[in-house]
Amino acid sequence: MKEIRNILMKLPLELVFWPAALMAIMFIDPSHEHHFTLCPLGLAGIEWCPGCGLGRSMKLLAMGDISASFQMHPLGGFAWAVILYRMFEIIKQLKTKRNYG
Repeated sequence: MKEIRNILMKLPLELVFWPAALMAIMFIDPSHEHHFTLCPLGLAGIEWCPGCGLGRSMKLLAMGDISASFQMHPLGGFAWAVILYRMFEIIKQLKTKRNYG
């Protein structure tokens, strides 16, 4: 148990955050009209936000519905690429340098 805790303590927080965020996106229901949001603009009552719909777009893309994903938010695929690339870079740094940052 102590060894597992030591391994988890050495992992960069960002490497824990991104997979958790991607897993959370997989639980989004893109067809649901009202959904939980952390958007500060949405919580302030402002309807337009440049990022709103990105999570639902990523979920639609993961389900293979490319056209609906693009209609929901055109940067959904780009977000997938950036997050996966960042996770790859962090893992590469961990393997090559034995230290992060």
